[in-house]
Amino acid sequence: MEKEKIIVIDGRDLRFTEGETILEVARRNHIDIPTLCHLKGSTPTGACRICMVEVEGARTLMASCTVPAAAGMVVRSETEEVIRSRRMTIELMLTSGRHDDCLVCPSSGDCRLQELAFRYKVKGATFEDTGVKYPMEAVNPFILRDFSKCVLCGRCVQACNEVQVNEAIDFGYRGAETKIITAGDRALKDSDCVFCGECVQVCPVAALVPKNARKIPRLSETEAVKTTCSYCGVGCQMNLHVKNNQVWHVTGCDETAPNFGQLCVKGRYGFDFIASDHRLKSPLIKENGEFREASWDEALDLTAKRLKEIAGIHADATGVLTSARVTNEENYIAQKFARTVLKTNNVDHCARL
Repeated sequence: MEKEKIIVIDGRDLRFTEGETILEVARRNHIDIPTLCHLKGSTPTGACRICMVEVEGARTLMASCTVPAAAGMVVRSETEEVIRSRRMTIELMLTSGRHDDCLVCPSSGDCRLQELAFRYKVKGATFEDTGVKYPMEAVNPFILRDFSKCVLCGRCVQACNEVQVNEAIDFGYRGAETKIITAGDRALKDSDCVFCGECVQVCPVAALVPKNARKIPRLSETEAVKTTCSYCGVGCQMNLHVKNNQVWHVTGCDETAPNFGQLCVKGRYGFDFIASDHRLKSPLIKENGEFREASWDEALDLTAKRLKEIAGIHADATGVLTSARVTNEENYIAQKFARTVLKTNNVDHCARL
């Protein structure tokens, strides 16, 4: 008779399914086992060693993100030994590179390492500072790469290779010289990177931030407003991060279809037009070769008049160009207007090709 699939975590009897890890069972049951490297939907690596737990009968602590749950297993997630291990790991991370500028860091308030250091009362002065091995890369159009803050958790690599499947970055070199690199260790702008920004969104520290991160409000200072990306017809869900009625950041909604957090370069970084000084704020009517501002009523009346005059002479002289940046319903109305009012089948769409 098959043994009932029950695992005990922090004194709670929890059911699990074949293949689930200790971490997955814990999270599903609202037990907080902290991690830095774990990325949902990708292969667990156990790279950060933050999710270590005690398993009864095991001689050493085990990484909960990689160890499969087993019937009868007894797990403790916050023992003295576990906490001591986490503190040491966090201290090592804090002394590897430059993590002493939280007050001016663009990821302050949204940094997982900062959060864990505070949670476990880590001071970061136990080990000798290793210094900065690699210079900052600031030549890319959208992303600033600060290697001095990288903790080599590998989340960016997983996001690029397993989530986006772009395979632009990976681990390079060895030992203390390990670094996240592109092919040939070139700058991102010279690599296969498509600047989707998925690596930036999953980075738990400030190793990857928007290029202008130090000139705009931090993510933690903004309010997230959920909306639908209008660049194409996929309908990707995104969060606009707003402060003082202006959009400063865009992130994907991790738990929402159809994109589950993924965005393209346009969806994530193409929002400067929202607050552009060049945006038209009122309709323009051209008279004597020059444009003048007009009211909406005047502009719409003139448009209706001219369309009626032209359509009355030759229907095929008019046409309607619609856009993927509006809803399906609006596109339907546009083609209906063209065919029933203007009496023309000259309807095209920017995404047709």
